[in-house]
Amino acid sequence: MDTVSKFQQVYGRRPMVETRAPGRVNLLGEHVDYNQGVVMPVAIDRAVTLAASSAPDGIVTLHALDLDARTSFRISEIDRRCDVEGRPLPLWAFYPAGVAWALQQAGIPIIGIEAVYSSDVPIGSGLSSSAAVEVAFATTWQALSGFSMDKLTLAKLCQRAENEYVGVSSGLMDQFASVFGEEGHVLCFDTRSLEWSTLELPPTTVIVIADSGIRRSLSGSAYNDRRAACEQAVQLLRKVLPGIQSLRDVSTVEFAAYCTYLPPEIARRAEHVVKEIHRVEQAIIALKRGDAPRFGGFMFASHKSLRDLYEVSLPELDYLVEIARGLPGIYGARLTGAGFGGCTVNLVADQSSAQFVQGLREGYRLKTGRETEIYVCKASQGAEARRVNDL
Repeated sequence: MDTVSKFQQVYGRRPMVETRAPGRVNLLGEHVDYNQGVVMPVAIDRAVTLAASSAPDGIVTLHALDLDARTSFRISEIDRRCDVEGRPLPLWAFYPAGVAWALQQAGIPIIGIEAVYSSDVPIGSGLSSSAAVEVAFATTWQALSGFSMDKLTLAKLCQRAENEYVGVSSGLMDQFASVFGEEGHVLCFDTRSLEWSTLELPPTTVIVIADSGIRRSLSGSAYNDRRAACEQAVQLLRKVLPGIQSLRDVSTVEFAAYCTYLPPEIARRAEHVVKEIHRVEQAIIALKRGDAPRFGGFMFASHKSLRDLYEVSLPELDYLVEIARGLPGIYGARLTGAGFGGCTVNLVADQSSAQFVQGLREGYRLKTGRETEIYVCKASQGAEARRVNDL
């Protein structure tokens, strides 16, 4: 049942708007977004779909279809993180509540809503299911409340919701990709200048995402430790490179010269970031030339760096990459997202995709005894809300 029909079943009337906000997969540039580097995400054709209408009395009622869970909270009591009866909000509700909080913090008056939503973006897989939820609700509130806001500001407010309300120190890439996605294209997003451009994906390729089945929680993970290590590396390198603002400012040559100023673990973390930023620069050139094999080579190199230097991989992710390396049609593969579980992303020749999927699934089962969910994806359009009467 679609969300419009489900809304009518739950609330007894048709919704006013239906919103779609996609998840994302990052093709290259992992853990560089909070180091002011350039990232290369793609909005995928798996998304959060939300149906909603305005509601009286400033109450937000959420019905999460996938969880079969429901809660309500007052906009005036968002700071308390409690429902209308004073009980703590469930964690899944922090994402829409955080968006309402961030909009209020920005001085945007918002209204109560009734909503149902569903997602086919796997939770905890590194495909930004949380950002898709945030962007879906922000886009819905904009459609229902009528406030004017440019897309980048909306993405930033969704990021603030995740950083300050949910408590996850994520960069802007996830929300940006969900808002700005373009069909058939990869986004090249400069997280320092916030400038962006698009590059067409090689037309004879598809994006294949393989889920390791290992779930992770960013809030309690080593993600924040990696971020702190990067900040520490910048502080130490400033002794010899006083002008640097972030690891973005450190060239591969400079790092080779001065990495001995860093403790071994900090040096490994920084080396990944410095070289990953350089890989992105070279990969953009390859993509402009339509050189899928060269671009794929950078993906393989990225995974090795994430495994050995940043140490955010797991054996299951490594198995998926190594199995993919030996299959027909493969150009490149690597873990995607923060790591510690989740998915790998593969760039594959379109004509070989069915054979590739079968080989990857069988190989993973033989190696681990586990099943892998595999998604053949296309680059999709970013978030949009439509009036139900116009559908």
